[in-house]
Amino acid sequence: MINRIFLQLSITLFILFLQLSLSAPADASYAYYVGRNLTADGSVLLGGTGEEPSSHWLEIIPARTPSAGSQITVGATARARLPARLSRIPQVGKTIRHITMNYTSYAGFPAPLTNGGLNAYQVAVRDVWSPSRRELIDMTPPDQTGPNYSDLARIAMERARTAREAVEIIGRLIDTYGYTSYGGNSHLIADPQEGWVVIQLAGGQGLWVAERLGADEVRVNYPGYIGDVPADYQTHSGFMGSKNLISFAMEQGWYDPDSGQAFNVDRVYGLGGSMRSPGLKYLSPADIEAELLAMAPVTVEEMMALVRDPRIADDHAGYGQVAHLRKDLPNPELALLWVAPTGSVTAPFLPWWIGVREVPPEFGQHRYLTENAGPTFINPYYQLREATEFAGRIFKRLMYYTCAFPEEQLERVQSTFIAFEAEMLDQRPRIERLAELAYAEDPELGRELLTMYSHARAAQALELGHGLLVGIETEVKTRHAIPSPPPDTDINAGGESVNCLVGANPDQRP
Repeated sequence: MINRIFLQLSITLFILFLQLSLSAPADASYAYYVGRNLTADGSVLLGGTGEEPSSHWLEIIPARTPSAGSQITVGATARARLPARLSRIPQVGKTIRHITMNYTSYAGFPAPLTNGGLNAYQVAVRDVWSPSRRELIDMTPPDQTGPNYSDLARIAMERARTAREAVEIIGRLIDTYGYTSYGGNSHLIADPQEGWVVIQLAGGQGLWVAERLGADEVRVNYPGYIGDVPADYQTHSGFMGSKNLISFAMEQGWYDPDSGQAFNVDRVYGLGGSMRSPGLKYLSPADIEAELLAMAPVTVEEMMALVRDPRIADDHAGYGQVAHLRKDLPNPELALLWVAPTGSVTAPFLPWWIGVREVPPEFGQHRYLTENAGPTFINPYYQLREATEFAGRIFKRLMYYTCAFPEEQLERVQSTFIAFEAEMLDQRPRIERLAELAYAEDPELGRELLTMYSHARAAQALELGHGLLVGIETEVKTRHAIPSPPPDTDINAGGESVNCLVGANPDQRP
C-alpha cells in the first residue's frame, strides 16, 4: 500500500510541477459526496475539509432580518493573490440560520472567510479549489469585482432552500456582479435529495458551470472537476452554466464543436483532463470514488473514516466535516453537521445541530494562527474567551506528536476517537427523539437539550485530547527527546505538510 501511495505521489508531484507551479494555491480543500441510494440509511452524505493555514473556529450564525436596502461587501482588495476591488451588493430581506467554520487568511481575501457548512434547510456547502487554465488566470483583470469563493458559500447558506437553488443563486450572482477569483474555484453542494458541483472560472469573463449529482452517484473533488457538458446545458435538467460557457472557448480556439469531441470542462478550461485522474494528492479523485462505490452502502462512520484518512487529512486540513442530510426531518433544527475542530486525522468529530444555541468558548475564535495576531494586542472584548483553551490548538499539538511517530501513536489516537464517536452515533437517535418531545412542549426547551448535549460532548472531547496529549508527550520525550531544528531555518517556511502516513518521512518525498 505504501509503495502504491508513493508511486501515485511521484506522478502527482510531477504533474503539479508541470501544470500548477505558477497558478495553484499552496493549500486547498476537498469534498466527498455520496448519493442517497448508496448510503446505509437513505441520507445524503457530504464530507470534507478546508485547507487553509490560518486559525479555524466554529460559529452558529442566527437567522437575521436586515433592514430594507441593506447591502453587503464582497470581493477582495489589491492585496489578494489576483488583485481586485471590493464592491457592495444588495442583501436579502431574511437570512437562514447556519453552521460554519470561519477562518482569517487565504490568498489575501478579507476575513472572516468560510468554505461553507450547513443551513436550516439542510443545504450543505463545501468549497474546493479548481484551478483554471493558465490563459484564464493571465487574463483576469486587476480590478476584478464581484463575490469571491467565500462570499458565494456564505450567501448560498444564507439564502438557499435546496442545493439546486444554491447553484442558481451562485450563478445569478456571477451573472449580475461578476466573480473575484484567486485562480479558479468550485463548490460541492448537497441537500437530502441530490448534489451539485459548481465551478467558477478565472478570467473575468463570468464563466461558470454546474453539474447535478444524483442518488446513485459519488463524487470526490480534490480539485473540483466537471467533465463532459452537453450543448444544451442551459436547458438540461442536469446542468447549468453561463451563457458564454462554450462560445468563449470557441472564440479562444480552445474548443472546436466540429471535432466530434464533447465539450469537456476539465480539458477545455482546467488542466487538460488531469483533475479527476491522477489528481493532485496521494490518491486521485477517481481512485477514492472507486473506493466509495465499493464501500456502499456508506455509513456516517465510514464517511468520518474517509475524511480522517491520513492519505488526505494532514496539517493542511484546518478541520473535518460530515453533513448527515436526511429527508423528512421532523424539525429543521435537527439538521446535523459533524465537525472536527482541526485536522480530523487526530481530532474527534462532534455533533452540532442547527438548534444548538451557541458554541462553547473553547471552540470559538482564538488568536492562535489568526491573521494580524502577531503585531497587535487583543481586543478586550475577547480577553475571557482567549483565556480559555483553544480546541484547535490542543488537537493540533496532538497531531504534531502523533504524526512524528505514527507507527507508535496513530492507531492509539484514532481508535480512542472512533470509540468516542461510536457512542455519540449510537445515542443520536435517542437524543433527537428527546429533543422532538422537548420542542413539542417548548422550542426553547428543545434547543436547551441539544445545546447541553453538544457542549457536554465537546467538554469530554477536550478531556480525551488532554489525556492523550499528556501520555504521548511523555512517551515521545522519554523515547525520542525533542530535537532542535537545523540552524538558520524559518519556522514559517512551510514546505511539505506534517502528515501521519505510516512509514513516510515528511522531509523526504520520492
